[in-house]
Amino acid sequence: MLRVENLRKVYQEGTKRAFEAVADLSFTVEQRELVCIVGPSGAGKTTLLKMIAGLLTPSSGTVHLDGEVVTGPPEKMALVFQDYSRSLYPWMTVEQNVAFPLKHRKLGKGEATGLIRDTLQSVGLAGAGAKYPWQLSGGMQQRVAIARALAYQPEILLMDEPFASVDAQTRADLEDLVLQLRARYGVTVVFVTHDIDESVYLSDRVIVLTPSPTRVQEIVDIPLPRPRDQVDTKELPEFAQLRGYVWRSIKRPELTDAPV
Repeated sequence: MLRVENLRKVYQEGTKRAFEAVADLSFTVEQRELVCIVGPSGAGKTTLLKMIAGLLTPSSGTVHLDGEVVTGPPEKMALVFQDYSRSLYPWMTVEQNVAFPLKHRKLGKGEATGLIRDTLQSVGLAGAGAKYPWQLSGGMQQRVAIARALAYQPEILLMDEPFASVDAQTRADLEDLVLQLRARYGVTVVFVTHDIDESVYLSDRVIVLTPSPTRVQEIVDIPLPRPRDQVDTKELPEFAQLRGYVWRSIKRPELTDAPV
């Protein structure tokens, strides 16, 4: 569904202050797959996601979505940012925030209302539609952002460290929410995170990036059984092995042996 080919990004190209953030990246994502992208701090994960989303023009290389070259934000794609407090409009109610991107879709009023109601219910906010974002907790605000993305009915959802600013318990709840929504809506997910446990828990595959200038260090299959559970899955010996493998791939790649 998504194909990234030889993607490269150089900031201030052609000047003495030129900085190569992304050197050469290639990978694919299949339809309905959940792929996590991890790497050391400063590895260009957000830069990569912005290029995939058509928000940032690569210096070279291409991104293909369903066979078409991405030259701007695709209609089939939605993006959930890390900073939910800046991505929601504080003067709009929860329902109005979720409804905002639907203005770009030719939907009847009844269809739009149904979408808003269903997506808010699916993220556990059925009774919060009349509230404003500032009246909600951080975790609830991020649920609104996820509902807004899903109401748009994307084929692919990009998530840029969406749970980095919430507490550990809320983070676990939101991770499980992503798994539930992915199963319900069949959406393809590309999820950037700095949390190794999160990447192993969520994904079908983990793409490990090198330090900047960024390349793909390796791609790790995650054959853990589904459905997954915060306790049972994370107590599996296979989970611990995969977590250690991904950690070594990021921190000390020369010590990495293929997981059994």
